[in-house]
Amino acid sequence: MPTAIAVTSPDLVLPPTDQQTPSAALLQPPDTQPLDAALADMQVLLEQHGYVIVLYPANIPVAHERRLHTIRSVMESDRIALLKLDLPPLGVAVLVRQIRQLSICDFSAGVVASAARLLSHYVYAGALLSSVARLDRVPVSLKAHAKSWVPGSQFAVLANPDPQLVKIGTGELAGPEFATQLIFAKGQLQSEWVTASLAPAWRVQKIQESALPKDSPGWWGTSRMIEFAAYLPDISVLYQLVSSVRREMCSWCGFELIGDRCGFCLAPLVPPENQTRPGRVLSIGTQSVRHGP
Repeated sequence: MPTAIAVTSPDLVLPPTDQQTPSAALLQPPDTQPLDAALADMQVLLEQHGYVIVLYPANIPVAHERRLHTIRSVMESDRIALLKLDLPPLGVAVLVRQIRQLSICDFSAGVVASAARLLSHYVYAGALLSSVARLDRVPVSLKAHAKSWVPGSQFAVLANPDPQLVKIGTGELAGPEFATQLIFAKGQLQSEWVTASLAPAWRVQKIQESALPKDSPGWWGTSRMIEFAAYLPDISVLYQLVSSVRREMCSWCGFELIGDRCGFCLAPLVPPENQTRPGRVLSIGTQSVRHGP
């Protein structure tokens, strides 16, 4: 039985990459669904899947995030993981799809939940902007701010995994050193830079266009933009990547995890010398994953 994946916006549910990738459940905001109905929906998910992993963007409205925590608190369930993702909207959607892919693999719910932090480092999420005057998600120098007022200026910005900002024509964004596919979504900016310049420079294997998430203009500070994200599309590569990380047991809630933090209770991994009880460690390979260009 695959772990249920849930999101807070339909924009975060990209079309599946294959027939096996499941969709995601939509958790409505409090102004469109009363609490008792939201609790009933969550109960159905738990009964059908056993565990629910909720992925939502860091810029979600406070009331909606509070609703998520209220549901978990009222149900007193430790089988609901709430994962806040500090990525641009299209990057969040890409990561959600990857977690959807992993949910049908032979990983425990704890490993799938904690895999979100691992995989986020392999999502190259950015945008082409006509102005950075209102961009507050990525560090912008005063010089770049001044240049943004020059008519016709365009800026390539990478928000994840490492912030970068270059003026088009004066430099290039450093991209992934492994094989990726690229997805992009157009706002009100007309440009072929993403497909004609960025994709060849990053040597992406495939390009796909998607609808622009409704939160993207607010995230990037302008509607004159084109958002993009390069990612690992192959489920076999994702599986190998997650499998290569040593598994631990959370000393707080007992869930299996990878990395340094539990995906369900968010407790940090306790070093072995500080554990009050022996942890059961499962390991499926310890070698790092390398991907070809």
